[in-house]
Amino acid sequence: MVVRRKRANTRIGLGFRAGRGGSVVVGVAGDGAKPQLVLSRFLATAAEGDRLSLEPYHVAAEMARDPLGRVAAAAVAAVAEGRKRQSRMALDGLAAIVRELREEKWEPVIAALLVNRAGWITDLLEYSIFAPEHPPVAEGLAVRDALRFALGQSQIKVLEMDEKSLPEVASKAFRLSIADIDLRLKGLGATADGPWRKEQKLAFLSAWLAVRSCSDS
Repeated sequence: MVVRRKRANTRIGLGFRAGRGGSVVVGVAGDGAKPQLVLSRFLATAAEGDRLSLEPYHVAAEMARDPLGRVAAAAVAAVAEGRKRQSRMALDGLAAIVRELREEKWEPVIAALLVNRAGWITDLLEYSIFAPEHPPVAEGLAVRDALRFALGQSQIKVLEMDEKSLPEVASKAFRLSIADIDLRLKGLGATADGPWRKEQKLAFLSAWLAVRSCSDS
């Protein structure tokens, strides 16, 4: 969904919430009490039927180690190729979204990328093969890195926001209770062309906060 506009370009913010296979992307205009939902989309970082781009760390975790118990070279290569494909799809997908928005007179000037406290993991491959429950975490972090790459190639300013503390931060910034913010986010679902779940609401809130930061600076 892209809300159509006919006047001069209006500055908006984009919010990204990464997950398996890609990211929810939500566009927000307005930094006051009545923000407008401009865009609600899923940016895919995995091609249909391409497991390597969907879950490279799952693929690598299933590979045997070398005779010395180390990560096999084939696993390293698989992850590198999978992540290369993810980055390329993120770059192309973001470019298409920005192009479509500009055609409808919306100008993305800032992006919010939601993060969590798993950022301490520095070697995703070693982490993935350590325990069977680890690859899903690594997949999400890899998608987030693909988004960082794509946003880094754009002219859009990027803010990283902690997902857990986001409601409290937004509550202080907008001088609204968390309950009031939740009600506003829920009401926006009526204007969304597609799913309006927790992921979309969090992405919207992050983009709303990012646009607010632009007006404050």
